[in-house]
Amino acid sequence: MNEVKNRVCCLYRVSTDKQVDHNSNNEADIPMQRKACHRFAEKMGWQIVHEEQEEGVSGHKIRAASRDKLQAIKEEALNGKFDILLVFMFDRIGRIADETPFVVEWFVRNGIRVWSTQEGEQRFDNHTDKLLNYIRFWQADGESEKTAIRTRTRLGQIVEEGHFKGGVAPYGYELVKSGRFNKKKHELYDLQVIPEEAAVVKIIFHKYVAEGYGAQRIATYLNNMGYRARTGKMWHHASIRGMITNLTYTGVLRSGDSRSQVIPELQIISPEEFERAQEIRQARANSAEEERTVPLNTRGESLLAGNVFCAHCGSRLSLTTSGKYRKRSDGSYDTTPRIRYVCYGKTRKQTDCDGQTGYTMHILDGIVDKVVRQVFNRVRGISRQELVGEKFRKVQEERKLHLSEVTASLQKAEANLNLLKAEVLSSIKGESAFSKEMLAEMIESSEKECAALEKSRQAAQESIDNGQELMASINSQYEKLVSWAELYDTASMEAKKMIVNQLIKRVDVGRNYQVNITFNFSYEQFMQGLDLDLSA
Repeated sequence: MNEVKNRVCCLYRVSTDKQVDHNSNNEADIPMQRKACHRFAEKMGWQIVHEEQEEGVSGHKIRAASRDKLQAIKEEALNGKFDILLVFMFDRIGRIADETPFVVEWFVRNGIRVWSTQEGEQRFDNHTDKLLNYIRFWQADGESEKTAIRTRTRLGQIVEEGHFKGGVAPYGYELVKSGRFNKKKHELYDLQVIPEEAAVVKIIFHKYVAEGYGAQRIATYLNNMGYRARTGKMWHHASIRGMITNLTYTGVLRSGDSRSQVIPELQIISPEEFERAQEIRQARANSAEEERTVPLNTRGESLLAGNVFCAHCGSRLSLTTSGKYRKRSDGSYDTTPRIRYVCYGKTRKQTDCDGQTGYTMHILDGIVDKVVRQVFNRVRGISRQELVGEKFRKVQEERKLHLSEVTASLQKAEANLNLLKAEVLSSIKGESAFSKEMLAEMIESSEKECAALEKSRQAAQESIDNGQELMASINSQYEKLVSWAELYDTASMEAKKMIVNQLIKRVDVGRNYQVNITFNFSYEQFMQGLDLDLSA
């Protein structure tokens, strides 16, 4: 009895989940592939014994080794379970030029005939067959690349036009019909803010930026307060991290490198708050740096977190809590936990430190708090006009006058140089009072003068630009300081820590609480402008 050689295994694949739907109009969806393969097998007198389908699997991006269904088919082939591999088109097997041709060849070498309903059988009887096999998948690979480029370009254009590129709406938004239709007559969607979810987004950013909460702590806070994710499940820290980096909350749509203009009706978070969130995220990622402007966490009652150092050995001070009882003068015991900033280098004997081992938390925090309040009290009592100062305005006016004078001298020197160059032709004709040698010397001298004046002009302009940049920086810091000054007295300890760590670069403390406070550079400039007494 002859062995049956018409047992068929069918493979169906689509690159997006949308193409799985039986109601899909896509000409390459799975129902269409299955119908075409069944008709073809019936026509050929073959028997379909096995079917596999891959949903949402890119044949261009995903290697064969990572495709479970394809590996299962190869296993079936090795076990002799079928004789023919049938696909709608060969690109359903894959679109990777340096891999898919050899996948097809593997099946043929293992006794499996490979057929396409549209392209017939792929044979390997000679070198031409092998070349044509390779060319087919090389072309498919190229088409995938072109499609990807066209898709990226079009999505970028959609975003730049201020429209949602498609997909799932981020938390805080919902999809609404736009009244616009694509080429397939499908209505497109735009985003619209959901007020209830937007309120949660604001809480997340406020906790992250103003109070220094991490993603895990924010998730715990939301869950404890009864908030739930859109799915109805508990919040997860990974979702919080994704939201913190989502530019859409500023009202800007993004696709790759493309950006839309700000769309006011989509803005939930201000650009400044979003940018501050990214700075905090980056600072925490680089937590090994010697100095921090963002605390790694804001738990506990200490005002300083990670930016306080021993003035004697430079080691970072860490917080410790001691529960030992201390006997009072009246014979009773103080059971209050003792919290101190301790020199890490000295306690671990890593440095030859001649400073104190530790400093009582509330004493050191009190010193820093006093300076912070001094800064804020001064800020409250000064207007923006006073901030700039008459001296600064006068200096800028002097700089502008100097630039005007240098520019006038340069123009005059350039005019003289042009006259000298024009005199060269007269000298050649013998019609000039100057010899060629004398003109050459005069032109060289004039060129050097012009070069020196141009250098002076550039320096004068740079001086003005630097002054304007300083003024812009001071104005920006002024807005922040005014805001912090209003918040500081009533702020939570978490918020106070965030404010202090943005204001103060580092605190160095020595014996007897001799404190030196270094402010962040921009704030240092600002406070010098205020002429504050910053000594502790």
